[in-house]
Amino acid sequence: MDEKIKQKLENQQYRIVGNHSAVKICNWTKKSLIDNGECYKSKFYSIPTHRCCQMTPSMFCPNKCQFCWRSIEHFNAVKLSKSDEPKDIVDGCIEGQRHLLNGFPGNTEINMEKFKEAQEPTNFAISLSGEPTIYSKLDGLIEELNKRKKFSFLVTNGQFPERLEKLESLPTQLYVSLDAPTKELYQKIDRPSLKDFWERFNKTLELLPTLDTRKVLRLTAVKGLNMTKVEEYAKLIEKANVDWIEIKAYMWVGESRNRLKEENMPTHNDIQEFSKQIAEKIEMDIIDEQKESRVCLLAEKDSRERFL
Repeated sequence: MDEKIKQKLENQQYRIVGNHSAVKICNWTKKSLIDNGECYKSKFYSIPTHRCCQMTPSMFCPNKCQFCWRSIEHFNAVKLSKSDEPKDIVDGCIEGQRHLLNGFPGNTEINMEKFKEAQEPTNFAISLSGEPTIYSKLDGLIEELNKRKKFSFLVTNGQFPERLEKLESLPTQLYVSLDAPTKELYQKIDRPSLKDFWERFNKTLELLPTLDTRKVLRLTAVKGLNMTKVEEYAKLIEKANVDWIEIKAYMWVGESRNRLKEENMPTHNDIQEFSKQIAEKIEMDIIDEQKESRVCLLAEKDSRERFL
């Protein structure tokens, strides 16, 4: 990684692990440690917010999504020149998380019991930045987490279906980002570098029914950009046959403020209405929501308790 980029990321409170991985404390983890709220994943999937490690085994990505809040000038890589070992990445991320937590006991509002538990994360959100499936030893990383009895939530943009197809160790939960209902909108919003991006994405959707794990499509809704063409979304969702759909508002934060405007950020009412439109087309219900995160969770009717 370029030293200037590395320094910029570290100034933004990332901790770089090895040659291509990173960890960072999520804002919801910070809130949880002072008993000031919990991430929607806690409400939806029973994940303890203060024990979640937000990390990635690849700081690189073939897409440059308009709504991405990260620094993306180092994106567009499609492979790593050197792949670190899974054990080293997991150990390095836990160590980096602990280092980032060091100053929290100085806050008089800190919940010390949570702080002590946070030293040993139980869930790894493989979604911090970049595209995790670029990492060639992803299967070994998930296997390492499974051996340590850690939950793993893997998020992918679906550009490398062959990597998912070869996984022998599956994550606890697999997310695929559904950012656009058509090829034209995907190109405009995600700004992919791979020429066959739409074919790759659809192959990933077609692969999902064969993977024996919990599966989610996550739609980041950007007002004025992708909250349209509900019927086209429905066709893609039906192809994927997942357990849940998360429809979450784009938030006007970080580097995305250089690409989008504040009015591109939907209200929770906007998300509710859009979720209802999607739900009606795919015969699902809105089974949960969290106003603070502007997110709704959709699932098949009468399946609220599935997997939970």
